Amino acid sequence: MNKPLLDVLDHQPRIPPPIWLMRQAGRYLPEYRRVREKADDFLKLCFTPKLAAEVTLQPVRRFGFDAAILFSDILVIPHALGQPVRFTVGEGPQLDAIADRAGLVALRTELDHGVLEPVYETIALVKAMLPANVALLGFCGAPWTVASYMIAGRGTPDQEPARLFAYGDPAGFAGLIDKLVEASASYLVRQLQAGVDVVQIFDTWAGVLPAEEFTRWCIEPTQRIIAEVRRHVPGARVIGFPRGVGTGLLRYVENVPIDAVGLDWTVDLVFARDQIQCRVPVQGNLDPLVLVAGGAALDRAINRILEVFSEGPFIFNLGHGILPQTPLAHVERMLARVRGTRS
Repeated sequence: MNKPLLDVLDHQPRIPPPIWLMRQAGRYLPEYRRVREKADDFLKLCFTPKLAAEVTLQPVRRFGFDAAILFSDILVIPHALGQPVRFTVGEGPQLDAIADRAGLVALRTELDHGVLEPVYETIALVKAMLPANVALLGFCGAPWTVASYMIAGRGTPDQEPARLFAYGDPAGFAGLIDKLVEASASYLVRQLQAGVDVVQIFDTWAGVLPAEEFTRWCIEPTQRIIAEVRRHVPGARVIGFPRGVGTGLLRYVENVPIDAVGLDWTVDLVFARDQIQCRVPVQGNLDPLVLVAGGAALDRAINRILEVFSEGPFIFNLGHGILPQTPLAHVERMLARVRGTRS
């Protein structure tokens, strides 16, 4: 059975377009919240294969999405490199900040796949239960984005600690990026070998960098990851998602050998159609807040995206992760409109 999402990655437009949502397995679903209560903390949920597989499958069962995305977190990589990660309710992830090269030296020399073995077990469980026409996506965080958390020890609005580290000690920062390139490629290879159909590389904080640093810390490391992944898994399908880079998106798709690119909600649709979609399939880019708002605003936004992108290879998605307060009825309304069952 064909998987519509894979058809699009092969540059075959589909009407209606395949649809999935970033963070589709999560707090907006009551069934997720019930599973979450069974785990002591978020990381334990990620590393308990039966629970993580259940959470991965929940949105596909409820909404019939065309893809499932592995339930995990981008920070499992620093955790498997020896930088413990803690998730505190209401505060997000917490790590022991890396303030200097001494902190870098304390990291493991390579990724501990033993720590990540539950993730690969989760993939196998999901693959066995997923409908034949539904693609399974794995993922990792891009080196720049993961490094920004490792250095700050938490999320920050403009990633100031990582930017200052990179300016003040570019050689030391490059060493961290090199380690993350190797670790990320190894992690994605293992995900693909375990059964995922596609991997997505999330560069959530790419948009805070000036052009030269964007090339050095985002474009070039992602190039290297994909080259290494395809050395081990020829033909591996990869979606890139450099959030917030504006017209820098064109430089990204011209230089990074991705099979599709995710568009955040700030990207101009006509620019994306005329400059990006002619080069690679596009994915996105509904504003997560308009999905929360619903009503006529949601209908208009969906119509505009479909109008602009429907003639080319396109995957319908959000411009970032679904928000916890999103009403389920709004997701159902969106699906009906995208699939042509609601006028």
